[in-house]
Amino acid sequence: MIDHISFSVNNISLSEQFYTSVLAVLGYKRLANDGLWIGFGKDFKADYWIGPHDDNDSSYQQRALHIAFVANNREQVNRFYEQALTAGGKDNGAPGLRRQYHENYYAAFVIDPDGHNIEAVCHSANA
Repeated sequence: MIDHISFSVNNISLSEQFYTSVLAVLGYKRLANDGLWIGFGKDFKADYWIGPHDDNDSSYQQRALHIAFVANNREQVNRFYEQALTAGGKDNGAPGLRRQYHENYYAAFVIDPDGHNIEAVCHSANA
């Protein structure tokens, strides 16, 4: 349903390093860089974009976002969480089942360098 997500960050270099490291665990890689915006994705399509925050652009105000990335299995969720903490993220929910969402909802939550809540989630019971 969603084609892509883009949002601004306060330190593009720090965020590029963070997301390059963390998203690699889930099989994503940096696919595009137009000099301002950096795109991450799989299979030749960038669908997750970060760019510099512009204080002069009154039409856009930075707000913390929640973004959930698909993990193929629970081990990927665990590795995502560990890598995110190593890369400078802050714990916002260690890997584990979140049965309040559904019986097999296995996820981990981390706050990125700009205060965004990022999540890796696996919905499969057999993964």
